[in-house]
Amino acid sequence: MSSNINKRAPTTATQRLKQDYLRIKKDPVPYICAEPLPSNILEWHYLVRGPEKTPYEGGYYHGKLIFPREFPFKPPSIYMITPNGRFKCNTRLCLSITDFHPDTWNPAWSVSTILTGLLSFMVEKGPTLGSIETSDFTVSLNLVWRFLECLLYSMNFEIKQKQRVQEELSSRSQALPLPDVVPDGEAPHHAQNGHPGLNGHLPAGAAHQPPDLQQVNRNHGLLGGALANLFVIVGFAAFAYTVKYVLRSIAQE
Repeated sequence: MSSNINKRAPTTATQRLKQDYLRIKKDPVPYICAEPLPSNILEWHYLVRGPEKTPYEGGYYHGKLIFPREFPFKPPSIYMITPNGRFKCNTRLCLSITDFHPDTWNPAWSVSTILTGLLSFMVEKGPTLGSIETSDFTVSLNLVWRFLECLLYSMNFEIKQKQRVQEELSSRSQALPLPDVVPDGEAPHHAQNGHPGLNGHLPAGAAHQPPDLQQVNRNHGLLGGALANLFVIVGFAAFAYTVKYVLRSIAQE
């Protein structure tokens, strides 16, 4: 008899989780979005957007739900992955809606109920196993530091994109054919603003510039741009660490 129940349990859990998924899509949980893994419906990943007027405002917090094969008759495990100042990372949380308290679990509770309860406990300050005590200032400090890290990453990405464009332009200019040399005695058709004249020749000063010198000038330009970008990154990183140090000093006073 028990073996038949075990065989039917995964099917029951799958059907129930599919229903809960459709319910979430129809009626989303405020501040939380959640999706099961395509390859395993027993593992869900959620993302909490920090509610307004809380220390978590402006932050995004990733975690996961691990459902047992006996769900909904047994509760899931809940983990928080993103550092948040409220829960320990990658640690099973001790809540009334988790497998730490199967005696308080209600099979009627859905995934939406679980996520709502998780958010409610997150914004509170009651201690529990897997939680940590952190001041509102420290939570806000973590948000500031995460913002600075994201800003530094985006600046570095943008700089690399510009360098790539410059390298592509440089390689294209190297592939262009060199201008014809004007024979002695022939009056060149000079162009304005450094552009070729009607006969395809460059201005006199540019036409007599050796190709090696042109390449050296290009390399100097790329090197100067790379050094300037490097100084910007180093300066911003120093500024970010200075801000972090100052804020921590204020918090300790």
